[in-house]
Amino acid sequence: MANRKKPEELRSHRWYGVKDLRSFGHRSRTAQMGYHKSDYAGKPVIAIINTWSDINPCHTHFKQRVEEVKRGIWQAGGFPVEMPAISLSEPFQKPTTMLYRNLLAMETEELLRSYPADGCVLMGGCDKTTPALLMGAFSMNLPSIFVPAGPMLRGDFRGEFLGSGSDTWKYWAELRAGNITEADWQGVEDGIARSPGHCMTMGTASTMTSAAEVIGLTLPGASSIPAADSRHAQMATLTGKRIVDMVWEDLKPLDFINANSFDNAVRTVLALGGSTNSLVHLVAMAKRAGVHLSIDRFDSLARTTPVIANLRPSGKYLMEDFYYAGGLRGLLSNIKDLLKLDELCVNGKTLGENLEDAKVFNTDVIRTQNRALQKNDGLAVLRGNLAPDGAIIKPAAMEAHLRKHTGPAVVFKDYNDLNTRIDSESLDIHKDSVIVLQSAGPQGAPGMPEWGQLPIPQKLLKQGVRDMVRISDARMSGTSYGACVLHVTPESHVGGPLALVQDGDLISLDVENRTINLLISDNEMMNRKAAWVAPVAKFTRGYGTLYLKHIQQADKGCDFDFLEPEEKLEPKGDPEIH
Repeated sequence: MANRKKPEELRSHRWYGVKDLRSFGHRSRTAQMGYHKSDYAGKPVIAIINTWSDINPCHTHFKQRVEEVKRGIWQAGGFPVEMPAISLSEPFQKPTTMLYRNLLAMETEELLRSYPADGCVLMGGCDKTTPALLMGAFSMNLPSIFVPAGPMLRGDFRGEFLGSGSDTWKYWAELRAGNITEADWQGVEDGIARSPGHCMTMGTASTMTSAAEVIGLTLPGASSIPAADSRHAQMATLTGKRIVDMVWEDLKPLDFINANSFDNAVRTVLALGGSTNSLVHLVAMAKRAGVHLSIDRFDSLARTTPVIANLRPSGKYLMEDFYYAGGLRGLLSNIKDLLKLDELCVNGKTLGENLEDAKVFNTDVIRTQNRALQKNDGLAVLRGNLAPDGAIIKPAAMEAHLRKHTGPAVVFKDYNDLNTRIDSESLDIHKDSVIVLQSAGPQGAPGMPEWGQLPIPQKLLKQGVRDMVRISDARMSGTSYGACVLHVTPESHVGGPLALVQDGDLISLDVENRTINLLISDNEMMNRKAAWVAPVAKFTRGYGTLYLKHIQQADKGCDFDFLEPEEKLEPKGDPEIH
C-alpha cells in the first residue's frame, strides 16, 4: 500500500529504535525478559489488553485465547505484549461492575498512552468490559481491534435448555411461589452455566459485543461464536494477524467510526431485542468517539426497527442457536435496508461488503421483518414529570396488558428496605400496585446496580402474578424481563422527582405515548421538593470519591465529565520519553 507506514514511523520506535541512554534501557530490559532484538526491532508492538482473572467466569478461556492472539501477531510479524487490566466480573463484583466501568476505561487509555504500543487487541465480553475497553481505546485512538469473549453453551436442566439470568429469575419465582422443590432449584444451579463464556441469552454481554461488531471493531462474525467453539480460537489468531496490518495501514477507530456507525449499532441492538444497558454504554462510547448520540435517537430508531431475533429474554432461543442460525451477520442481512452499509470496518471492508455472503439457516431463530417477533419498540424512552430527562423500558420483555397502566405506588427508600419488606405478609400491595425503588442510581446506590427487576412479593407470586410495573433509577440485567421502568433521570439521590414519590401516589405508565407520570399537582411536587433533604455521600475516600464528584447521569452515559473530548481529536499527551 502506498500509505503503508515505515518502521521508523512506528510509535514504538521512540522507545526501541533510537540510539540514546533511555532506549538502551528499554532494549536491555526487553532482553532481560528473554527476547532478542530481532523479535521486536522494526516491528509493530501490539498491546493485548486482557481482562482475564481467576474470578471472572466469563473470561476463563482468555488465558488460552491470549496465546492464540499472540500466535497471530507473531505470524504477521508483530511483537505481542500482554497487559492485564482490571477484570470486571459481573457475578462477583459489588455493588456493581458499573461502578468500575470508567476505571477500566481509564486504565485502558493510560496503558496504551504510557507504553510503547503501536496498536492494541482488546479482550473482553463480560458486560462492562466491552464498553470500557472501547471507550479507552477511542480516547487514545491507536489502531484497535476487539476480541469478544463469546457466549457460553446452552444450559441444561432435565432436557430443557436454560438461559443465563432469564431462567434464574423464572425458576426463582417458581421456588418462592412453592411450585418447584429445593432439589429442582439445585438442578437449575448445577446446569445453567456449563462452559466458559458470557451469558448466552441476549443480555448486555451479547448486546454490546454485537454492537462492537456492527460498529466495525471486530472481524466479521466474531461476536456470535460460542466461547467453547474451536472457531473462536481461530478468530483470536486471525484477529492477532489483522491488528499488525492495521498498524502498518495506520487504521485507527476514529478514522472510520462516525454517527452512521452508531446508528447501525442502535438498529442492531433493537433488532436483537437487546439490553436496556446498551443505551447508557453506547451514549458514553459515542461521546468518546466525538459523536453525539442521545437517548432520543434510540427512541426514534426504535419506532421503525423490528425485533427479529427470537432470543431470550424477549423470545425463545439462546446464543448458541443464534450462531447456528447464521449469527449476527445473518441478522444484519435481514435488516440491510435499515443500515448504513458504506461504513468501514477493521478488516478494511465496508459493512455491506462483509454481509455479501451472509445467510440465515433457521428462520424461527432469526426472523424476517414481515415475521418479526415485535414490529417495533425493542426499547422505548419514557418522559414525564417522574422522569424529566428520560427513563427506559423494554416493551418486548413485559406483559402486554401493562403497557398502559395506572396504579398506586409502594415505595422502598433503598435496596435494604426492599429486601426487608418485600415479602412481608403485612405489606399493603396488590397486582395493580406500582413498586418504586429509590436511591439505586449512579450516585445513590452507588454505581447504578442491576436492581431494576424488582422482585414481586411472594404472596402475589403464590396468586399467579408474574409481572408488575416496577420503577427505579437502577439498571437491570439484559437477561432480565418484566415491566421495569429503569434509568429514571435525574436520579432520586440528587433530588429527582423519583425521590418525592410517596406510598399511595398514583403513577401512570403509557408505553405507546412514551410517558411516565406521577399524578400529583405541581404545587404538591414543589412542596415535597422544598422539604427534601439531600442524603450524605456514600464514599469518603479513594476511587469512590472521584466517582461521586464526576459521574454523570444515565442519559449522559454515566461517563466521568473530565473524560469527554471537546471534539474529535488525534491522540495527545504521549509521554516525553527522550
